[in-house]
Amino acid sequence: MPSQMIKTLVGASACALATACATAPVQDPVAAQTYQPATPAAHFEQDRAAILAMAGDYHVRFQFQETVPLLAGYELADEKLSGGYEVVRVIEDDGEFISLQHILVVGPADAPVVVKHWRQDWMYEPSHVLVFIGGNAWETREIPAALSQGSWSQTVYQVDDAPRYGAVGQWSHEDGISQWTPPAEWRPLPRRDMTTRDDYHTVDAINQHTITPFGWVHEQNNTKLILGHGDPIALVREVGVNTYAHSDEFDPTPALEYWDATSDYWALIRAEWARIAAENESFAITVPGETDELYGPLLTIAEDVVSGAMTAEDGFEEARSIMAEYVTSDFGALPTRLRETDTLLD
Repeated sequence: MPSQMIKTLVGASACALATACATAPVQDPVAAQTYQPATPAAHFEQDRAAILAMAGDYHVRFQFQETVPLLAGYELADEKLSGGYEVVRVIEDDGEFISLQHILVVGPADAPVVVKHWRQDWMYEPSHVLVFIGGNAWETREIPAALSQGSWSQTVYQVDDAPRYGAVGQWSHEDGISQWTPPAEWRPLPRRDMTTRDDYHTVDAINQHTITPFGWVHEQNNTKLILGHGDPIALVREVGVNTYAHSDEFDPTPALEYWDATSDYWALIRAEWARIAAENESFAITVPGETDELYGPLLTIAEDVVSGAMTAEDGFEEARSIMAEYVTSDFGALPTRLRETDTLLD
């Protein structure tokens, strides 16, 4: 599949400002004389530099804490805290499209375990974005030109390169801080909840990516929602802070060797998901995200590619048949637990 298809898929008024400047004293004449707003081209390069700065070798810490119960009878869950080491690499960059692949390195230093992790794709001034709509389903949403101008979409994909969520926002670079904050968008349940609970269906999440002197931080302001009873019902609020701190305390070589051995295979998987999204205005996956039925077999095939037991092309053919079993445009075929729940509502 051509890479271009993957890329395609995959205030105050001037008058008021002038009045304020005319009446307000200048506190710092030197700064006032030297400061110049960034041109669109300069702003674009600042945006690119911020996105590319997320590549590197990191010690990661994932912290999630429910904060405010929003439904009678609900008790806050315990804090979820985890971490490890993660390698993030640029796997594609054509200027206006940047793809970053995350790979976890866990276990002891003398016997590390490599786990392909999530992927984030960034598109400048996108015409559309793939968004989660609940029920383990996604649709392609067109982006108005006024919203797209100067903006970047971020589309996040899970371990098996199936989609998770997408959003559109602008990078800001004020006060020496580069950060990207889009409006709230829905996303599927995270694995930490998907495997342990069934009392809600989607997360309405505000993401913020901030570049820091030590690396970067992914902050989340989440509201967990119950679907299937008319309008969504808010269950609880949650705050998440994922910290990526540059680290030389681990050897990234196993992750890089894994990616070198499997990159062709995963490129074919990405292209297949892109084809599915391109050929369907909306589609769903009949098993919840990152469960053994789908992501387990795809990762196992990747290990066979690493060992040489299977070529990337043969591995992809097997993986494609597995993917076809679970992808549907018939939302009525989705299991009940992906569409509704009666927990706490009876």
